Amino acid sequence: MTQGLLGNNAVVHIGILVNDIDKVSQAYADFFGIEKPEASWTGPLEQAQTQYNGEPTPARAKLAFMKMGAIQIELIEPDEHPSTWRSHLEEHGEGPHHIALVIEGMQEKITLMESKGFPLQQKGEYPGGRYAYMDTFKELKVLVELLENDKK
Repeated sequence: MTQGLLGNNAVVHIGILVNDIDKVSQAYADFFGIEKPEASWTGPLEQAQTQYNGEPTPARAKLAFMKMGAIQIELIEPDEHPSTWRSHLEEHGEGPHHIALVIEGMQEKITLMESKGFPLQQKGEYPGGRYAYMDTFKELKVLVELLENDKK
């Protein structure tokens, strides 16, 4: 069985854009009978080194993760600054934004995907690793987020 373009086809989470993370988190908690997840902000520009369409941006988002069987659901409430989250929310409204896969070799995977016509849209750092959103929307109807965690 092939592992696809990235060498991994195991989706670890689905990212969903929302306007009000507290309200939507509570709705998920009520619907699925789970504890309401705590939301937390992504890091500031100095820490996250966020770039959107090749330019640094102070964009941040409030995130809430819920373990749902084998995958997590990530709720994302973006701030007002330019980002993939903000532009996607304004263009498409609330709903699915990305599927995420854990990969190794971030830069080579970005280069590979760009060579296949999937441009890098946004990238940044998080405690313990880094992420990149690749624009696969035309083909997959969602973006693909690459996650690379630092070796322990």
